[in-house]
Amino acid sequence: MKVLTIGPTQSASTPESEERRRLQAVQVESYAVLTPRSVEGKIAAMLRIVREGRRQEFDTVSAQDPFFAGLIAWNLARRTGARLNVQVHTDLAAQPWWRRALAQIVLRRANSVRTVSEKIKKQVEALGVRTPIAVLPVYVDVSRFKGLTRRPEQMVLWIGRFEHEKDPLCALDVIAHVPDAKLVMLGAGRLEATLKEKAKSLPVEFPGWQDPLPYLARAGVVLSTSRHESYGVSIVEALAAGVPVVAPDVGIARQAGAVVVPRDQLAEAVKKTLHSGVSGVLKLDLLSREEWTTAWQKTL
Repeated sequence: MKVLTIGPTQSASTPESEERRRLQAVQVESYAVLTPRSVEGKIAAMLRIVREGRRQEFDTVSAQDPFFAGLIAWNLARRTGARLNVQVHTDLAAQPWWRRALAQIVLRRANSVRTVSEKIKKQVEALGVRTPIAVLPVYVDVSRFKGLTRRPEQMVLWIGRFEHEKDPLCALDVIAHVPDAKLVMLGAGRLEATLKEKAKSLPVEFPGWQDPLPYLARAGVVLSTSRHESYGVSIVEALAAGVPVVAPDVGIARQAGAVVVPRDQLAEAVKKTLHSGVSGVLKLDLLSREEWTTAWQKTL
């Protein structure tokens, strides 16, 4: 089988990425990725990817989202006679109406669909999609997090992109109501300047994007403030490291073993968790790399 993936980002196309290494382990004849370039507009990117994709021979074209990437993949599949596979990694209920409408158009034309959770699968089914829908969670290699030697401090750890959907400003509101604790925010994004300005009078550190492992060793709790999540890799990694997680009911937070509370109760839950000294316990049964790659191939 020859597979071409159309992605919204370049993560799978970089040789050193974990995603690329994982997909290379799949037993297919060839695997290629085409993604927009940072300097391109959407129309230019679409025309270039379609032009490059038509020069290649493949059996399946897979879109990493049912929106922009989905449109390109649908175009290529229709022109070449390849099967169309569409991946859904995002909470469709949190998208604006026009993106849901676009997703419906693309997904109804797919030969197969893959979602990261049962919740997202139900959202796809609600769009009237009748094609086979497989559920394959995001692959997370937690081996480096298990058995971590921890020395917890009164530290709240936040990990993610400084973007509105992650609601990092909420983390500042939380730490303002947690006495004698500091907040460490690992990440970067468009809200960084706003965050640093509002955090001037608060015990907050901004190390940027860093390996979370040494911070997890010291964290008393990991805080998630996302408005929506399709999955939640940082939640899984924290719980695998034995760090308790406090989060709203997003993604797989509840199933994974996080302390799930309404958004207006996050600060109180963080205080209780810090003072209790409890450890986090991951309640998910994760697939091995080999199991995941085998399952991935079956979803096509």
